[in-house]
Amino acid sequence: MDLFPPTEPNAWGMLEVGDGHTVYWEESGNPNGVPVAFVHGGPGSGTAPPYRRFFDPTFWRIILFDQRGCGRSTPAGSVQANTTRHLIADMEKLRLSLGVERWVLFGGSWGSTLALAYGQAHPKRVLAFVLRGVFLFRPAEVEWFMAGMGTFFPEAHRRFKAHIPEAEGDVLAAYYRRLTDPDPAMHLPAARIWCAYEEGCARLIPREPAEADPVACLSMARIECHYMVHDGFLSPGQLLHDLPRIEHLPSVIVQGRYDMVCPPVSAHDLARNWPRAKLNMVPDAGHSAMEPGIRTALVGAMESLKPVLR
Repeated sequence: MDLFPPTEPNAWGMLEVGDGHTVYWEESGNPNGVPVAFVHGGPGSGTAPPYRRFFDPTFWRIILFDQRGCGRSTPAGSVQANTTRHLIADMEKLRLSLGVERWVLFGGSWGSTLALAYGQAHPKRVLAFVLRGVFLFRPAEVEWFMAGMGTFFPEAHRRFKAHIPEAEGDVLAAYYRRLTDPDPAMHLPAARIWCAYEEGCARLIPREPAEADPVACLSMARIECHYMVHDGFLSPGQLLHDLPRIEHLPSVIVQGRYDMVCPPVSAHDLARNWPRAKLNMVPDAGHSAMEPGIRTALVGAMESLKPVLR
């Protein structure tokens, strides 16, 4: 089962969420269908038209939105008033503005983190979860991103680490200083190297990197680094500790066996502690949602929820 045909939005807009931020949102599919919110990754990556294609447009009311500082939201790349708590509040404001009573949360990578955090804050507003490339924002996961991926992608990691002089010590803190520096001569090279590093490790079969849009690249790198420096703005072990709040809800977890960005141990730990979760470990995939095995499994996961939610 592959992606559904391309579809166009039937509504879109910009939602003022406070603190000088506006959030882009769009709807496609069936206006009277079961609502599903696509919670994008990063943090900082934004949405794109192909993401609508995970969902049957005759059944689902498909809601995509760009989180603070990402995609078409403004101001681009801003880390001011940009925390997990703010993003949860933005999702709730969007839900209310669209007249949604309850929705399915479909989140990958950081999107799985935010979907879990939102669901645990507002369990009565969630119908089900479809999660991909689980990231629980535990210290070991951040350390894996910063160093462990180099075990399998030493060339990419060498380029990533070489941008920071050894004398500066803490590589994450050094990148944060550069990425938040107002001088483009300082933040743009750091952003390009950060994004190239993650992109280079995201697929089972690496591909030639495309020319990165500097605005999108900066948003991705700056916001992702911002959240890593601040431990995801979550308390230690929060997402597993608060799992009882949502354990009654159905969940499908799709995980690439060779996901080097978000290693499978996190998906395994989540599923082991969630009786209603079904873990689909895709044997021939890495991290990217668009790898053939992952996208087939994601579409299948959404299809499997139809009988439950009709």
